[in-house]
Amino acid sequence: QVQLVESGGGLVQAGGSLRLSCAASGRTFSGYVMGWFRQAPGKEREFVAAIGGAGALRKYADSVKGRFTISRDNARDTMYLQMNSLKPEDTAVYYCAADYSWLTMTSTLGSAYWGQGTQVTVSS
Repeated sequence: QVQLVESGGGLVQAGGSLRLSCAASGRTFSGYVMGWFRQAPGKEREFVAAIGGAGALRKYADSVKGRFTISRDNARDTMYLQMNSLKPEDTAVYYCAADYSWLTMTSTLGSAYWGQGTQVTVSS
């Protein structure tokens, strides 16, 4: 089992940047596919980005491609999401997730482990 704790959310103006962190504890961090999801008010949770265990494999939602960068530091058991050129439509609660399966992480909302979420608000 793994526990996930997000941090780094906040209020930022459109065009600004934020970096989210997801700290993991428990089983071997490098063994997990990690991902970021978000949920805006009144909307379903959606996939944002995913990264493989070694960090070489990455995938992004079209809506964030070119603006967001996912990374991980396996020595620190931490994953990051660098968010640049933020837009008001990026406003959401951002969740990190962990799973053993790349397909589960990138194609479903059924990842095994989830954090509690961190609020990101982008003002216009």
